[in-house]
Amino acid sequence: MAFVLGVALFAIGIAITIALHEWGHLTAARLCGMRVRRYFVGFGPTIFSFKRRHAGAGGHLTEYGLKAIPFGGFCDIAGMTAQDPIRPEEEPHAMYTKAWWQRIVVLLGGVAMNLVVGLVLIYFIAVSWGLPNLNVDLTPRIASVQCVSTGMNSDGSAKPCTGAGPAERAGLRPGDVLTAVNGTPVKGYPEAVSLIGADTEGDIELTVDRAGESKTVSITPEHVEMKAEDGSVTSRPAVGIGFERPKGGIDTYDAATAVPGALVFTGQLFGAVWDGLLSIPSKVPGVVASIFGAQRDPASPMSVVGASRAGGELVEQSQWPNFFLLLANLNYFLALFNLVPLPPLDGGHIAVVIYERIRDRVRRLFGKPALGPADYTRLMPVTMAFTAVLLVFGVVVIAADVVNPIRLF
Repeated sequence: MAFVLGVALFAIGIAITIALHEWGHLTAARLCGMRVRRYFVGFGPTIFSFKRRHAGAGGHLTEYGLKAIPFGGFCDIAGMTAQDPIRPEEEPHAMYTKAWWQRIVVLLGGVAMNLVVGLVLIYFIAVSWGLPNLNVDLTPRIASVQCVSTGMNSDGSAKPCTGAGPAERAGLRPGDVLTAVNGTPVKGYPEAVSLIGADTEGDIELTVDRAGESKTVSITPEHVEMKAEDGSVTSRPAVGIGFERPKGGIDTYDAATAVPGALVFTGQLFGAVWDGLLSIPSKVPGVVASIFGAQRDPASPMSVVGASRAGGELVEQSQWPNFFLLLANLNYFLALFNLVPLPPLDGGHIAVVIYERIRDRVRRLFGKPALGPADYTRLMPVTMAFTAVLLVFGVVVIAADVVNPIRLF
């Protein structure tokens, strides 16, 4: 029940995130004197809508509504491009007729809203629970090699075991630093634990660094019975490794110190999100392979389906700080992703405005008149190609999240 609640709550969080992103565009457009025709959350068939008259932009009606599939949304601003059909009374308030800086402000409105939402969430986490210290050393250094208990007592605890475990028999020692699992590089011990414990058949190949020398061993794992809260029992591979755990991993704050703490943490998290965004193309082949049974990389991209499932697991384990942190991370990812300078993303439209500005300045240097708004029809091949890539990528990741989801626990 807690899992289902968590999935539902995270799905609602995604819908609110998207709604606020579009609200950022709407608010900025109104402040810049542009006319907003429609504001909808979701896509597909309309569930309900209503219209409201606004005094700004010459007085106009804006239709607000909710569509059947809440994982999306749009803010329809009159004249976003010079090729968009507009009515005569809309032309003075069309987006393409406004100053270049006003158009950029509107295009950045959604990104700015995601940044604000993410920062508010992080501040809330800091005050309520504290923030993870991202500078803590999470190096997957082996602290011990031990036997593996493959059975459970009636109360769910592990039965005693004796002798050497699979890792010790393979020659691993305390002090070895794990660098890869089945060829997948690992940076921290939580990732290493997840990869080793993933549902897999056959041997597990571990690569370790021992005093500067790389060593790879193939280990036949033993399978441990794991009892879930619902009483079901599953079998997970184990090799008998205990990792060194960092101390002081949570920094605590009060209402005042949480302000700089949240800002510093945001900067650190932004760097991690940026690295994750850049790594997406290299992880796509692994996501495709996972659909057909290959091991899923825990650091691979997730869709809204996978993110909602992860939210469900976090609630099931009462990991509320990480639940809200995942939602903040989503907001920062959306902010950065929307800045990619390709249409139809916000960054693509911003790139066009900047191009117009540079082009017209160069023309003025040669005594030529400005050309005005760019012709978006020339960008249609790029827009359609990138849209197709996004759709295919979305379908692939959703499929992977359904048939081979990333499990946090």
